[in-house]
Amino acid sequence: MSQSQNQSSSCTPMNAEAAARIQSAGAKANGGQTSKGSFAARAQSAAAHNSGKGGGGSKK
Repeated sequence: MSQSQNQSSSCTPMNAEAAARIQSAGAKANGGQTSKGSFAARAQSAAAHNSGKGGGGSKK
């Protein structure tokens, strides 16, 4: 199955709690470091975007 077929409208959006778990696991695996552009960083960005705290641009 292709990646686009796996995504559906019933997907759970990323939230702050999930992003924190991902970042914690990534930091533990990398000696306390989370690199820019890592999955953990992208998860945190997605959580901020989904909560409306993404910064940049204006919300109407």
